[in-house]
Amino acid sequence: MANSSVGVEIVHENGTQQQGKKGVWIKLPIELVNLVETTVKEGFRYHHAEPQYLMLVYWIPETPSTIPANASHRVGIGAVVIKNENQLLVVQEKAGVFKGTGVWKIPTGVVDEGEDIFQTAIREVKEETGIDTEFLEVLAVRQTHKAYFEKSDLLFMCMLRPVSFDIQKQDLEIEAAQWMPFKEYAEQPLMKQQHGFFKCINDICLKKLHGTYNGFSPQITKSSFTSRSSYVYLNEKDFNN
Repeated sequence: MANSSVGVEIVHENGTQQQGKKGVWIKLPIELVNLVETTVKEGFRYHHAEPQYLMLVYWIPETPSTIPANASHRVGIGAVVIKNENQLLVVQEKAGVFKGTGVWKIPTGVVDEGEDIFQTAIREVKEETGIDTEFLEVLAVRQTHKAYFEKSDLLFMCMLRPVSFDIQKQDLEIEAAQWMPFKEYAEQPLMKQQHGFFKCINDICLKKLHGTYNGFSPQITKSSFTSRSSYVYLNEKDFNN
């Protein structure tokens, strides 16, 4: 990428279209940021960016592009942690929509790249409250659209069992943390809104506590094409029957 004709060189002079190629990807490392304007002028468009590079794409044929879009969803978790006598682990946040509202909520967080859902739930609970946990199940999944910079959001509601009980809250993000009777938590006005998300989760938790609801537990699987492993979340009770 030594001169301003970078796009022309790749798309035309190398005979890319004649080779049966329909799309061209250019990964510009951050130290070559000066080439962005040149590349865009040659017909490339932004696809996605990471801290150390910008990815651009060029669709060659005079047909609608079939280049896959950038990631469409952000993935997060909500952690339902209940100890003996139906005490729920709850927090008040220093930032975000719950700041200053006095609402007690469950720990939440975003899945890191390469991190499994159950690992995120365990990590976020530990980071926010200092509580160590054992992952049990995914209770439910919520999808919302245009939730985060026009991207959709997937929230996995998870149930975990505490294996430690002394709270050490995270000072940076958490205003307060405590064990609260589930009934008291569910009586908060926000949690009682008819057809609301929080009421739905509360109802699921009550059914789970009464033994009338089964969630989805992680089961490790092997890829048929690589040496990688992955997790399938399934209803273990029905699966094993």
